[in-house]
Amino acid sequence: MLAAAQRLRRSSDFAAAVRGGRRAGRGSVVVHLTVPQQPELSEPAPTEDSLVRAGFVVSKAVGGAVTRNTVRRRLRHLVRDRLADLPPGSVLVVRAQPGAANAPYERLGADLDAALAAARSPSRGPGRGRGGGGEKGAARG
Repeated sequence: MLAAAQRLRRSSDFAAAVRGGRRAGRGSVVVHLTVPQQPELSEPAPTEDSLVRAGFVVSKAVGGAVTRNTVRRRLRHLVRDRLADLPPGSVLVVRAQPGAANAPYERLGADLDAALAAARSPSRGPGRGRGGGGEKGAARG
């Protein structure tokens, strides 16, 4: 189980993470990852702001209440083991796709790992992906 300080609960926190973060989807999950600016080298002891926080979105499209809660528990357990790999202060939102209800635990883990790797990878350049800011047909240099 995630500690209370590491859980996203307010809709404004979810909205900020989804709007300001990088999105990557793989198979049965979509992740939105917001990584803060690089901290200074002389950073003080960890604070609540430096904790990695995570939230989960499992809609009714995934299934009934029992199925949704099962998927949420499985994702929470998978994410808990991966929080240490994320930079301090990161905010992660994991959204389950309908296929997550029938996916084996190992596949959920593999999809989560692939989505996190894609969200953490460097940008592919302007004009590609969401919010790239590039103009169509602009010369690259």
